[in-house]
Amino acid sequence: MHIVSSPVFVVTKDENFSILLPCTLLGDLPSRLCTAADLKFYFSNFIARKETSTTYLKPNRNCNISTWVSGCEPGWACSVGLNQRFDFTNSREMPARTLDCQPCCEGFFCPQGLTCMIHIFINYPQGNKAIPVEGQTSGQMSVEVAQCSVQQDHTVQQIQKKILAAAGIDLYPYSSRTTEAATSTLLFIFYNCSEQVIIIRERRYAKSREVAVRSVKDNVQARARWIAAKEAVKKKAIEMQSQLSRTFSCGNIITPNEQQFDAASEGRETEPCDLNEIEECSDSFKDLNPDIKDTEIKKKSKGKHIRTDTQIFKFAYAQLEKEKAQQQPNKDLTFSGVISMAMRNETRRRPRIEIAFRDLTVTLKQKKKHLLRNVTGEIKPGCITALMGPSGAGKTTLLSALAGKTVGCTTTGLVLINGKVESIRSYKKIVGFVPQDDVVHGNLTVEENIWFSARCRLSADLSKVDKVLVVERVIESLGLQPVRNSLVGTVEKRGISGGQRKRVNVGLELVMEPSLLFLDEPTSGLDSSSSQLLLRALRREALEGVNIVAVIHQPSYTLFNMFDDLILLAKGGLTVYHGPIREVEEYFAHLDVNVPERVNPPDYFIDVLEGMIKPIPSSSLSYEELPLRWMLQKGYPLPPDMQKKFSGLMPEVVVSSTSASFGTEQLSFWGELWQNVKYKVEARCDIIRNNFRRTKDLSQRRTPSIFQQYIYFLGRIAKQRLREARIQAIDYLILLLAGACLGSIAKASDESFGAPGYIYTIIATSLMCKIAALRTFSLDKLHYRRERASGISTLAHFVAKDTIDHFNTLIKPLVYLSMFFFFSNPRSSFLDNYIVLLCLIYCVTGIAYALAIFLEPGPSQLCSVLLPVVLTLLSTQPKDSKFMKIVTDLLYPSWALEAFIVSNARRYYGVWLIQRCGALLKTGYDVHHWALRISLLLLAGGACRALAFFGMLTLEKK
Repeated sequence: MHIVSSPVFVVTKDENFSILLPCTLLGDLPSRLCTAADLKFYFSNFIARKETSTTYLKPNRNCNISTWVSGCEPGWACSVGLNQRFDFTNSREMPARTLDCQPCCEGFFCPQGLTCMIHIFINYPQGNKAIPVEGQTSGQMSVEVAQCSVQQDHTVQQIQKKILAAAGIDLYPYSSRTTEAATSTLLFIFYNCSEQVIIIRERRYAKSREVAVRSVKDNVQARARWIAAKEAVKKKAIEMQSQLSRTFSCGNIITPNEQQFDAASEGRETEPCDLNEIEECSDSFKDLNPDIKDTEIKKKSKGKHIRTDTQIFKFAYAQLEKEKAQQQPNKDLTFSGVISMAMRNETRRRPRIEIAFRDLTVTLKQKKKHLLRNVTGEIKPGCITALMGPSGAGKTTLLSALAGKTVGCTTTGLVLINGKVESIRSYKKIVGFVPQDDVVHGNLTVEENIWFSARCRLSADLSKVDKVLVVERVIESLGLQPVRNSLVGTVEKRGISGGQRKRVNVGLELVMEPSLLFLDEPTSGLDSSSSQLLLRALRREALEGVNIVAVIHQPSYTLFNMFDDLILLAKGGLTVYHGPIREVEEYFAHLDVNVPERVNPPDYFIDVLEGMIKPIPSSSLSYEELPLRWMLQKGYPLPPDMQKKFSGLMPEVVVSSTSASFGTEQLSFWGELWQNVKYKVEARCDIIRNNFRRTKDLSQRRTPSIFQQYIYFLGRIAKQRLREARIQAIDYLILLLAGACLGSIAKASDESFGAPGYIYTIIATSLMCKIAALRTFSLDKLHYRRERASGISTLAHFVAKDTIDHFNTLIKPLVYLSMFFFFSNPRSSFLDNYIVLLCLIYCVTGIAYALAIFLEPGPSQLCSVLLPVVLTLLSTQPKDSKFMKIVTDLLYPSWALEAFIVSNARRYYGVWLIQRCGALLKTGYDVHHWALRISLLLLAGGACRALAFFGMLTLEKK
């Protein structure tokens, strides 16, 4: 047994030494503790001697000139009596304490001049100084207290804190306030400055691009001036040559070299240089000359070791200016101009995809309704095909059938890819699909959206210089240069206009350099000029051999003539016309369907197919017979109902035979219910089968690996979260307030080991962290489905989002405990509480992932609110039956609550072992199961994440 004793302190390192001091019994100890009045008197009534640094306490009720009991000596304390009642929080009157004086108890401080005991707190300060006592300086006092390593009695500590608070003395003047101040400062900086970091970085990047643009424009203007000067000198030389030839026609013969020399020498005073000098001077602008091959420029530029952003942008914009110069003679897109542009060496460098379809029929499984019927045709590379028809004609269905996106339907017929029966999924890396809705990330800029698609979908073998060139070409061709650094915007936050958003939606597919491009109503919502700008960009893609199919609604006549081919569908999914645009009017004129003057032909054809306009008032030809005429002219096989119609049956009979072919028979209630369930199960099986089907990759493109895409996703999601920093700061603020409120309400007690406070903690943190984690996957399901259909890795997407969320998983426990721990003051350490809460948040975040992926936003939010409350209430129920014990052992709140209580109970020693054993036996917890419960929380979080990832692979849009 080792005892450290002094006139003031009695401290021992032996746990059994407490039995030597009778005052450690709980019945006598409270009567010897200092009240608020004693402490207030002690901290404010010292007398210092002038000749020494020793301080003395002023006389008081118990220790004065007339009364000086043994308890007034240092290291001694007295009792007020066992039957005497007094208020510890009374700061006005000191109780009479002169009975049964004993030596100071273990772990207490008994100064001279007071007959009570003050509980020792390590480095206990008063302001910035240690407590001075008689016979010791302040420095000696702080050293003596710092050496005290005793197990403090928790009950006494709680009483002493109340006493100190009543006396107006702060127990932790620095620790809690410093933590609160640091947390508040970090949240303030994070709330206000996070977006500025991104803005400054984007400005630095844009500055290098602007320098490159300015340099290229200066070179272009200088080159234009040299060309103008060259042409002027040539023109003047030719004029002088003609004058000299007329003057000396009857005289000497002048050679061409002498003519050029004389002409140049005569005009030397007015021109900067002769023809040869101009040719030499123009060599400095050789990189912008449209006659130079693209490969030569790339070799020359790459030989200069392009490394900096400015050099890369210079190369890219020089190439764009060169392409503009090449397109200038053919800007009207005449037939000869198109042929000359298509025959250049730098075009036709993409793999060609040609699609042919024969008797393509798509039938809805549930209602046995034909969406497409016997559609036959082909889509050629290098052409832009317009897909038109009235509403309900099956335009989007045909587009989805060719793209392999039909679900819940039966598809018959033949689809050939390059003359072979192959799946279009084998070419998904070079196939682009622009959806009808503008599925674009609103919290990213235009350039960031396009760059992400380029990084993940372009070939991994492509250099950064070439990627910059592709991105800049798309931005320039779509007219997005003025808004490239603007946020796209969301419903809550205004961004770019609707037409610009539509062009960004198209740009996400153009930037990956597809060989086959499907567009679902790309011009809807665009004005005439924006639509023409988009068609010019598509025309440039078609010149490189891209096969383009677009669904169009009500195009203008100018826009209509910019397409190459037309597929015109009637209601019921029947083909009315399929061929070149320039022959469609001739074909309908052959059927005596003539377009009136000053009427847009596509609008007129749609009105005819809708039945709003009768083609020929005096003729019996109806709009229902137009598909029949087309099929008879091409020699295609007719469906059975159309054969009857061709035989001259009445319309009533046609309708009955058609409905019979659809198989819409009357079913009972249970039969219809069974059909619906069967349809949904078959549709879900089709989705799972399509998602897990392995197809051979025939695209001949090596995209970035999963790890590289993971890095790209990290960068994108980090930017999105920084732009949502205010939402994150609000989450942290709510956690701070919840920690302060719950910590104040639920004080830690020895009887329950702080169980009420921990129950509130589990409910509050689970609820708030689940709702916050729902935003991770529930807000961008459409974006994920589009990216997944284009071949972007689902694993990279999921792991990157989970990685970014780990930041919140690490910070949120600190934010909550910074308030809760210091308000409730549990016996367990801060680290133990942090580890348990960290594992709890990791677990509930995984559960929120699964809810967000499997459920819609409304039900997922409801479950996130109800689950923590219901499961926690079940976990706290008495485990009287075996069934309830099994149920509670399977709930994550039970694991977290046991880990919290065990971490608290492990801090109880000595006489508290009996209390600890009884309480744990009553609750059914084991002090040795702390690591097991932590492991279960981590395993549950990992299992829920695996389930959520499986849901991402299997679930698709209905």
